[in-house]
Amino acid sequence: MTRRFRALSAVLPAAVCLLSAGVGQAQAAGYRYWSFWDRDGGHWTYATEGPSTARPADGDVQGFRFAVSQDSQDAAQPRGSADFAAICAKTPAQQGKKRIALVLDFGTKADAPSGETPPAPRTACARVPADATTAEALAAVAGPLRYDTNALLCAIAGYPRKGCGEQVTSGKSTPSKSDGEAKKTDEGGGPSVGLVAGGAVVLALAGAAVWQSRRRRGDA
Repeated sequence: MTRRFRALSAVLPAAVCLLSAGVGQAQAAGYRYWSFWDRDGGHWTYATEGPSTARPADGDVQGFRFAVSQDSQDAAQPRGSADFAAICAKTPAQQGKKRIALVLDFGTKADAPSGETPPAPRTACARVPADATTAEALAAVAGPLRYDTNALLCAIAGYPRKGCGEQVTSGKSTPSKSDGEAKKTDEGGGPSVGLVAGGAVVLALAGAAVWQSRRRRGDA
């Protein structure tokens, strides 16, 4: 066994343990925000565009849910089973207008910002111009709305009073899905930040071992 191999054998297990500990002990992190949904028959699907650009058709059902989630795959859906006929039963059709049924779920106390209590879930029927966006329909029946500087929807009907898409860490270990991996799901980016950083540690320690071996050989 050469000196270089012995040096690598000594340092790599420590590096692997360091990497494993970093991934295994990563805290479960999510974001507290209003998610946006489309109702397809009896099922909710995560909307593919934001409410400021979506232009629903007359008779569509859309929902909003306030909750903490890591990404769109584990986002909590709006609760309730009311359909368009039930939500807009008392809002007659009108020439040049469209009716959008909205389901507003303010979430649970567990997901609420500190010091705030979520209002009870409710529905609303917005009768708006034919070319109106979902955001305009929402403003017509559930104001005041609050947005951040990046046009992210922060509050519906004034809830919550403050905060907008802030990161929330639960403190639980999550060996299978880190926050970096959650971001990869939504952004289509590269590997987890944790894995990249851990790999860099391994390579750096291995390089140090090789350098130390060469120096000792030169001194010999």
